[in-house]
Amino acid sequence: MIVWTAIGTFILGLVLGALGGVYYLRRQMSNMQMSDADIATMARSMGVNLSQKQLAQVSKRMKNSTPSPKAGAKKRK
Repeated sequence: MIVWTAIGTFILGLVLGALGGVYYLRRQMSNMQMSDADIATMARSMGVNLSQKQLAQVSKRMKNSTPSPKAGAKKRK
C-alpha cells in the first residue's frame, strides 16, 4: 500500500510540475521583449537576411501582437 502511495505521489508531482512549467514559460514568452538586434540574429540563424524596412515591420508586428489563445483552441465566429 505504501509503494502505491509513493508511486501515485511521484506521478502527481510530475504532472503538476509539468503543468506549472508550461504555465510559467507561456507567461514569460508573452512578456518577452526582443530588440532589433535579437530579431536580426534570429532571422539570420534561420537563413533570412532582413533589410531595415523588413526589420522595422517585424518589430512593429511583435510589439502590436497579442498573446495567442491556447494551442488547439478554436476561434468562434
